[in-house]
Amino acid sequence: MNHDAPVFRRARRACVTTTLLAIALAALVGCTTTPTAPPAVELPAATIDRIELSHWWTEFDEPALTALVDEALANNLDLQAAIARIESARAQVELAQADLYPLVTIGADASRSRSTQVGANPLPPGFAATGNDYRLGLNASYELDLWGKYRTSTRAAQNDLLASEFARETVRTSVAAEVARAYFGLIAADAQLRLLQDTLALRDQTVALQTDRAQAGVIGQYDLAQAKAERDSVAGDIATAQRAVNELESALAVLTGRSPRDVFTPHVGREPSLAKLLAVPTVPTGLPSNLLERRPDVRQLEKQIVAQSLRIDRAHLDFLPSLTLTGTLGTESGTLRRLFSGPAFIWSAAAGLVEPLLIVKSLEANVDIAVAQRQQLAVSYRQTVQSAFKDVHDALAANDTTRVALAAQTSRTTNLQQAYDLSDVRYKAGYSPYLEVLDAQRQLLQAQTQQILAARDVRLALIDFAKALGGGWDYQNAVGATAAADATQPK
Repeated sequence: MNHDAPVFRRARRACVTTTLLAIALAALVGCTTTPTAPPAVELPAATIDRIELSHWWTEFDEPALTALVDEALANNLDLQAAIARIESARAQVELAQADLYPLVTIGADASRSRSTQVGANPLPPGFAATGNDYRLGLNASYELDLWGKYRTSTRAAQNDLLASEFARETVRTSVAAEVARAYFGLIAADAQLRLLQDTLALRDQTVALQTDRAQAGVIGQYDLAQAKAERDSVAGDIATAQRAVNELESALAVLTGRSPRDVFTPHVGREPSLAKLLAVPTVPTGLPSNLLERRPDVRQLEKQIVAQSLRIDRAHLDFLPSLTLTGTLGTESGTLRRLFSGPAFIWSAAAGLVEPLLIVKSLEANVDIAVAQRQQLAVSYRQTVQSAFKDVHDALAANDTTRVALAAQTSRTTNLQQAYDLSDVRYKAGYSPYLEVLDAQRQLLQAQTQQILAARDVRLALIDFAKALGGGWDYQNAVGATAAADATQPK
């Protein structure tokens, strides 16, 4: 009687049961996929259909600004860091794809051993107790992607790559906007500095005139002291304005990626013109229907959500058994001179099926981590969309209010210029005291300064509007490239 037969039958039944359970689990996991779409959000109605803002800074008709933006987009260090992150993501794709192919290695082994028996029996007479073994061969191993684990990982890495490309475009839009903001800030600072320098020249003339009149006994020391104090006040304002010019020049040098030497001694070309600063261009305003497509930060999170959804599926697939094929092809001999002879040829092939058992808790934890990370991305997506519409809302409001403010400041400047001229005539005719002239001078200088700042703010509002709409990159070509990349992803 064969007492081992029941044992073999039980082992066979256990093997069949395990296989059926694995197939059932595979079917269950294969039917469960994580949604890759971002969470739904309630959007306001669009007011315009399409708007082209890929190179919005050219609308200002400032060749110097265009040159600075081009320099920044080519050399900005934040942008270069974003490009390096793209290369890192591309390498991660290649790393994920490597698991789809067999691993082949070549190896050489040499060993020397001594044996005194074969099994439980001593070596027969004539057999050497000491022997050498030399082996040279190719070793191959390959895990069959039965359930699509590695294809899923590859798709996740490809979506991470797309997300990093959108992250670069987010940096690109920010860099262009920051350069434009700093440029117009510099133009305004130049205009303020020139206004103060012209005012200082007038104050110097006034001090000289009042000095002569005081020496002639026409006015007292009080009026002379007031004239000198006004002159000193303008001189202090010039120092403050010069500091603002210096800081904005160095900021532009940093944004354009220049060397530390050039940052320390910056030279920024510009076309300072108060008349040109006051002539503000207009752009179409409204809420575009494709805002979420235009904003690269929104597109980045969309791709990150897709990638994380795939990683949840990948974590579920780790519960399934893995089938690994291994093989060896080479030569083996006890002496080196026979290593490449015909009888030394060896080969082997094997297959192994592994089902995780004792590490189920860690696999469940991996699923929970992946799910939690996707939830975080979903919240970030809603926050980003929320911020996008807030940015557009605030930019539209600023675009309207800054234009109103500029018109008011321009009218105020005109009126105060007339008031100053009249006060000067009245003072020289002896109808009013010098304090009236000083007050008119102060108000006129303040109005002229506020007019310059109002003109700057109009342009800053236009910059914020362009940035809020995702301007600064060719999103239409990017959308087409993204669709092409999605089509080539392994299924």
